[in-house]
Amino acid sequence: MKIKNDETEIVGKWQFDGKKMTKDENCIRIEWLRDNYLMKLKVGHAGWSVLYQDPEDQWSWELTYEESIMHGGGPPTLRNLSADAAKSKYGV
Repeated sequence: MKIKNDETEIVGKWQFDGKKMTKDENCIRIEWLRDNYLMKLKVGHAGWSVLYQDPEDQWSWELTYEESIMHGGGPPTLRNLSADAAKSKYGV
């Protein structure tokens, strides 16, 4: 599912089912958006954030991993960035 006009953030969660960690539907959606829809523009300096652009409306989206204490940075978060914020942080 593409990003809706009123969305500004998609937060993934990992869930423990008693045996293993599983991705929630937001994690799966973020992965689909990253792999099939959004255009990758630039990777952040430390490599833990990536700037993407929605090809339809040209909005900037930042992929981050907010749970730095977890393996791999934890579940993903996709957050809308203003053009000024994208330029300031990523130089684009």
